[in-house]
Amino acid sequence: MQKDLGDYRKSYEKSALMENSISDNPMQLFQTWFYEVEQSNGVDEPNAMTVSTIGLDGFPKSRVVLLKKYTHEGFIFYTNYKSEKGRAISNNPNVCVSFFWPNLERQVIIKGKAEKIAENLSDGYFESRPHGSKLGALVSNQSSVIASRDELEDELTRLEKEYDGKEVQRPKHWGGYIVKPISMEFWQGRPNRLHDRIRYRLENGLDWVVERLAP
Repeated sequence: MQKDLGDYRKSYEKSALMENSISDNPMQLFQTWFYEVEQSNGVDEPNAMTVSTIGLDGFPKSRVVLLKKYTHEGFIFYTNYKSEKGRAISNNPNVCVSFFWPNLERQVIIKGKAEKIAENLSDGYFESRPHGSKLGALVSNQSSVIASRDELEDELTRLEKEYDGKEVQRPKHWGGYIVKPISMEFWQGRPNRLHDRIRYRLENGLDWVVERLAP
């Protein structure tokens, strides 16, 4: 089986990314871009991001998760610490996070180190989740092999009865990570494949160096 995709072509012409129009801090530019994609109403989940890790088997693996908060320090998402991604981060905290917003012809690619956030912050977010999502965190032994879908459904039914009218406490193996960036690249599509690529690189752990990369 084969399919030639060579004729899939698009000219990127919606915007430009120039040095005289950006801030000295990449988080400020990220905030501007995120606001613009939110206002465009052209992406169902603008906070969907791809997290790439190096697994215990030595292979990279990427998956889409949801960004739940960003601050001047970095990007926060939540997961099961015992999942495949959690074990990978425990072994090697160097990760890559990327956003793709096709309606604005933009990407953001972030390299950084992931670390667990404070337990009280994970508690606070867990408390804000819907009751069903809380139970889901208890039901799923994430990334483990299971016999069937029925196994999950039966466990959910059992927990729904157990926690009927009761609060669900955050399990200790579930919580947040913050990815603290050391490099942030902003990609803006341009005509003739001469895309704009501006990279912020953290130098000496303190100052951001701004560089233009060849497309």
